[in-house]
Amino acid sequence: MFSPFQKKKNGLEQQSREDLDIRRELEDSQEEVTAASAANEVGEEQTGPIFTNKGHMDKRSLDLVFAVEQMIKAKQQVEMSHNDLQDRLGHSNGQIERLNKDLKNLGKVIEEREKSILELEQRLSDKNLKVDQMMEDYRELHSSLSGQIEELKAVIELERQNYASLLQKHNETTSDKNKRIGELEEKNSRLEAELAQMKQKYDSLRQEKTHLLNIVNDFTSRLTTPFGSGSGSQGGVSNE
Repeated sequence: MFSPFQKKKNGLEQQSREDLDIRRELEDSQEEVTAASAANEVGEEQTGPIFTNKGHMDKRSLDLVFAVEQMIKAKQQVEMSHNDLQDRLGHSNGQIERLNKDLKNLGKVIEEREKSILELEQRLSDKNLKVDQMMEDYRELHSSLSGQIEELKAVIELERQNYASLLQKHNETTSDKNKRIGELEEKNSRLEAELAQMKQKYDSLRQEKTHLLNIVNDFTSRLTTPFGSGSGSQGGVSNE
């Protein structure tokens, strides 16, 4: 595949060849005009003396003189055309020289551009190689990570199942614990009621015991006092 710069270079070379062809044609025309001019000059030199005295010429000579005059006029026209062609040739030569200079400059520019394009193509090729390597690494990493992800998914699913089992056991344990706590609270309430009753009985028994102890102490003190004071005391008690 040709680059745009190569196409442009080929087009400029083709244009330069066309200009050279035109220049050759102009030079060929110039040579023809020069040859015709030389021939007319020779004819003019040969017939020059005849033109001075046309009155003594016959019809054939006059026709010849007329033909020579026509040739002279044609020569003048050819010379004018030759001068015009010379001017055009000079102008064309100037244009060709300018085009050749432009062609050389464009050739240099094209060479520089082609070097830049080659450098860019090399850099692009290097980048493409790096991109391909990165894509290959990415595919390998993606394949490796896909396997690890599948393993992690399996582990997560297993852990989820274990968590669900543990959560169920925890709920059952919590339910049993709450049930046990309710039973213990109920038993505690019952024991507290029984304790309050036993405490009440204990207080009643203690009061009875204290009362009996007072009676026993009083009876003992009476036994240990002298008889007389005991009689007086008994009398006092009786009186009471």
